[in-house]
Amino acid sequence: MRATLIHGPGDIRLEEVPDPQIQVPTDAVVRVTASCVCGSDLWPYRGVRPTKRPRRIGHELIGVVEDVGSEVTTVRRGDFVVAPFALSDGTCAHCRHGVQTSCERGAAWGATDRDGYLVDGGQGEAVRVAMADGTLVAVPGHPDDAMLPSLLALSDVMGTGHHAALAAGVGPGQTVVVVGDGAVGLCAVLAARRLGAERVIAMSRHTARQAVALDLGADDVVAERGEEGVARIEELTGGVGADAVLECVGMKESMEQAIGATRPGGRVGYVGVPAGGAELPIAQLFSDNISVGGGVAPVRQYLPELLEDVLSGAIEPGKVFDVELPLSEVATAYTAMDQRTAIKTLLRP
Repeated sequence: MRATLIHGPGDIRLEEVPDPQIQVPTDAVVRVTASCVCGSDLWPYRGVRPTKRPRRIGHELIGVVEDVGSEVTTVRRGDFVVAPFALSDGTCAHCRHGVQTSCERGAAWGATDRDGYLVDGGQGEAVRVAMADGTLVAVPGHPDDAMLPSLLALSDVMGTGHHAALAAGVGPGQTVVVVGDGAVGLCAVLAARRLGAERVIAMSRHTARQAVALDLGADDVVAERGEEGVARIEELTGGVGADAVLECVGMKESMEQAIGATRPGGRVGYVGVPAGGAELPIAQLFSDNISVGGGVAPVRQYLPELLEDVLSGAIEPGKVFDVELPLSEVATAYTAMDQRTAIKTLLRP
């Protein structure tokens, strides 16, 4: 089969690799229907994180189960499934507490699992899924083509935006600010609206992304950054600040902006992968009674309820995909994401 490997900064290649096989009784093999490029994939692509040797890449996918191990009970051959970005057994103490991203036997796509076998990267034609029962979520029936982008969004970005909203305590009647206009930030806009926020303000300087934010439920868009951005939020909120701010970037500047836009007694939910020296100003948080929560999103925990809303048509997170390419053009997909000519690229094998 064909799969994507990263060889180094800016070096993405589609190569022939061995077909995945059942290695242990808890495995499944899934034929990929669609995958995508994530913003976090750009860290090694840009050389921010070193690539010591060529390796598989990609951690978001949907597809059809081709084979299952003898101990797999929750999915079967022919099931259409969503695979979250982290693999988990579903039975350890952390999984039972709903934090599957801290699973004691957890594994990552494109890396070796606890049994010593490769878990294929998601940007390929098929994958071996370790701990299939704890990882995969079956979709009833066979969804139509138009629904595939929204189902794919459930593998990461929608659940991550939802995590930010939950961490910030978003609820009915609140004013919510979203910092970051990537796919996660846009899904955070949708998540805040879904949880009942009365007013959602998206911070974005890019016209195309502003349009998607408004389509997904934002009431206002703020293009200013830094102190000017905070001042604009204060102006829009009558000098008070937001009840909840969702930080979806992970940089020092974005965290400062998020905290600055939060009213005294408000909450910040952060899901941006930390980079660029992001730190918390404890004295400011203490003085203004601002709470901060968040981290790696346990997408597997949220998948069932979000899947129900996608299937009913209540939410359409697939709108964050604005470019679709065949897997053969995966290098172009990375270029589009890197140069910000795409919000998020969808790949079809």
